[in-house]
Amino acid sequence: MKFTFRILIALIPFTLFLQKSDAQVRTTQDRPNIVFIVADDLGYGDLGFTGSTQIKTPNIDNLANTGIFCTQGYVSSAVCSPSRAGFLTGINQVEFGHDNNLANNQPGFDPQFLGLPLTQKTIADHLKPLGYISGIIGKWHLGYEDQFHPLKRGFDEFWGYRGGGHDYFTSNPEAKGYMAPIECNYKTPQPITYITDDKGDECVDFIKRHKKEPFLLFASFNAPHTPMQATRADLALYDHIKDNKRRTYAAMVHRLDVNVGRILAAIKEHRLDKNTLVVFISDNGGPIDNGSINSPYNGKKGTLLEGGVHVPFILNWPETLRSGETYSHMVSSLDFVPTFLALAAGNVKEYPFSGTDLMPYLMKGSKQIPHDNLLWRFTISAAIREGDYKLIRLPDRLPLLFHLPSDISEQHNIALDSLDITRALLEKLGNWDVSLPHPLFLEGAEWKKRQLYQYNDNYPLIQP
Repeated sequence: MKFTFRILIALIPFTLFLQKSDAQVRTTQDRPNIVFIVADDLGYGDLGFTGSTQIKTPNIDNLANTGIFCTQGYVSSAVCSPSRAGFLTGINQVEFGHDNNLANNQPGFDPQFLGLPLTQKTIADHLKPLGYISGIIGKWHLGYEDQFHPLKRGFDEFWGYRGGGHDYFTSNPEAKGYMAPIECNYKTPQPITYITDDKGDECVDFIKRHKKEPFLLFASFNAPHTPMQATRADLALYDHIKDNKRRTYAAMVHRLDVNVGRILAAIKEHRLDKNTLVVFISDNGGPIDNGSINSPYNGKKGTLLEGGVHVPFILNWPETLRSGETYSHMVSSLDFVPTFLALAAGNVKEYPFSGTDLMPYLMKGSKQIPHDNLLWRFTISAAIREGDYKLIRLPDRLPLLFHLPSDISEQHNIALDSLDITRALLEKLGNWDVSLPHPLFLEGAEWKKRQLYQYNDNYPLIQP
């Protein structure tokens, strides 16, 4: 009897442990850390594993080579702010009126709505009640006013700036825009050295400080977004590139890769590599005028051609996801929130996500596909991809229809040769479009003409 009683007493703490909620107990197998790394205005073809012959990116390449590279990975917008509104909410941003990039408020619009609508939950909002610590390091670009601040949108920690870009070497306490001061709620921010390195420092420190609790780290880099500024040491590594802008761009991408490597090393140092999902994307395609190349894709940032929305897309989680595999079905940055939420033991079905939990599709043996189609609307343009076909609708010409497997660079418009497909896709795109709400804010009208003209330009389709 005494022996049995002692066993029962010993089992009480274990029984109480089992009765705790998921939000109170860290279970290392099904509640991973999430490190979400986002580059800014990165050209598709400017990484080693996507074909660059000039820029060396061993750390990002290794992330792809030891994880799953989604070859048909898309973002939901061709520019920064709406793309971020989509991948931080899991809902196509035009479905809640976040159609445009953030700019000065236009006449007739309420400036109190100039940001990510307060009615929308971010991934940090979703993860907080599940016991996660969420931090953003770097660029926000989802509203400048206090009501849109990341610390009011679910994030526990913020080191960064509210705007869409920043000077790489300095800031001014009294300035706005690219010279705005760094904000931080957990310490006095250090003076900027080189901001890509400073962000790497903060990401490494975040991992160290929160290694004993489940966390979401949003590593929001601004490289290689303008202004085009690189360190002398990195420029020297690429002095064989004669074009000054391309050389600077290459040096900036190199420094981004170095700091991705530092983040990965910190994960491994603290023995979190088997329990950390690392995701890497760019928020949109390269704008070309920063020296980027989207080869083999046509187009650029701001267009719905592949070069504007088809991005490097990596998920890496050792011993859970396959290593060195490619996944060839369409996936979207809208899928990240439902994927992260499901991994954190949240109820994905409770929310009207546009995206879907990718894990069942990425596991070996799945024959299902995540999406029948993907849809975009951006100012003067709209597009739909369904299966092998992609249609783009513009205001000054007949629709553009491309068969992507045979025309990866979107050079041959077959809309008139395939009228049944053109009509069917136009109808689906139109029915979706008219169901959407009015935009909550707009950019200046001059951007409409600029975006339209971008469809007439020629873009580099091969590596230099």
